[in-house]
Amino acid sequence: MSGTVMIVEDEPKLAALLADYLSNAGYATTVLDNGLAVVPAVRVAAPDLILLDLMLPGRDGIALCRELRAFSQVPIIMVTARVEEADRLLGLRLGADDYICKPFSPREVVARVQAILRRAGPWKTAPSDGGLAIDAAGHIATYDGRALELTPVEFRLLKTLHGNPGRVYSRDQLMNNLYEDYRVVTDRTVDSHIKNLRRKLDQVSPAHEMIRSIYGVGYKYDAPTG
Repeated sequence: MSGTVMIVEDEPKLAALLADYLSNAGYATTVLDNGLAVVPAVRVAAPDLILLDLMLPGRDGIALCRELRAFSQVPIIMVTARVEEADRLLGLRLGADDYICKPFSPREVVARVQAILRRAGPWKTAPSDGGLAIDAAGHIATYDGRALELTPVEFRLLKTLHGNPGRVYSRDQLMNNLYEDYRVVTDRTVDSHIKNLRRKLDQVSPAHEMIRSIYGVGYKYDAPTG
C-alpha cells in the first residue's frame, strides 16, 4: 500500500467511488460520514491524508480543519461544492494543503493525493514497539491509541529517548533537548522531568518500565516486548 487515506464524505455513492479509485491506486481507505467522528478517529489512528468535505453533518469541514491543525500536520484536501474564492482561501488559511471543487474527476483526486503525499513525505513517526507512537509534526505521543498528556519538555525528552531505543543518554545530552531557548538547567531539572514522564508512562503501561536509569551515566528508552 502507498498509505492510508481517510475519506470524510456524507454522500455514500461519492465516498464509495473515491474509495474504489484510491484502492485501485494502492491506498488503504477509511470512510466517515459524520464530522463528529473525525477528530477521535485521527487521534486513535492518524491516516496519511484526509479528503475532507466542507459540508458535513455533526461538524463542518472548516471547524474540523481548524481543530485538526491544533494537534496534527496530517495533509488535508478540502472537497466542496462551493466555488467562491473566499471559501477556498479560508480553507487554505486554516491549514488545508489543497482544495478541490465538485464536480470533479476521481482520477484528478487520486493525482492530487499522490502529489501531496510525495511532497509531504513521512510526516509522522510510526510506532517502533507496537505501543508508543510519536507524531513529531503534530507534537503528540500516544500509547496503544491513547494520547499522553505531556508538557513540551516531556515530549522532547520522550522523543529523544524513543528515537534511539537502548541508547544511553547522559544528563548533559538530554539537557540540550529540554528547552528551545537553550536555557541553563541542572541535573536535578532533568531528573524531575524524567520522574514526571515516567509517572505518565506508568499510567498507560504499568507492567513495563520504558525509561530506565543507568547509574552514573543517564537514561535510556527500553521498548516493550511482546
